[in-house]
Amino acid sequence: MSIELLKKVSLFEGLNEKELKALADTTVVRTFPKDNVIIMAEDRGDTLFVIQRGRVKVSIFSEDGREVILSTLGAGDFFGDMSLLDGKPRSANVTATEETELLMLRRADFIRLIQTIPQIAIKLLAVLAGRLRKTDRKIEGLALSDVTGRITQTLLQLAEDQGTYTPEGIVIRIRPTHQD
Repeated sequence: MSIELLKKVSLFEGLNEKELKALADTTVVRTFPKDNVIIMAEDRGDTLFVIQRGRVKVSIFSEDGREVILSTLGAGDFFGDMSLLDGKPRSANVTATEETELLMLRRADFIRLIQTIPQIAIKLLAVLAGRLRKTDRKIEGLALSDVTGRITQTLLQLAEDQGTYTPEGIVIRIRPTHQD
């Protein structure tokens, strides 16, 4: 199962069967119950997580205790990539929003893999650049848009990230709550 999942992960697209098997052989599977905190902001990070099944929310807390949800992720998505590269503390919290099964790849194993399969490092750089561009668009929207514009941009981003194309248009199957 993990090789089939890894084929669908943007970070590992283009790897051949041998490379995917080497990658899969270094992963560990772990299941987290709903509402379980998987990682906490500021914790030391040394693991990349790939969602095999389930959903998670990535969030931060403001000084006054409000939770700001940065994204929601599902099967085939991954997180923990920044700490995997630099070994620095986590930048956000990640919590299971339903029972979630994760493939886990430790930093030491990842470093060995990118030394033998440099294509993984090139893919990771492209993914991180994409995330940086997305963050730039979000900051621009927050700084330059009114409330209606920010809501519109949020809905468009949800459609892009989680939408399914149908003959009637794009459908967001898992609707965010008002709090989200």
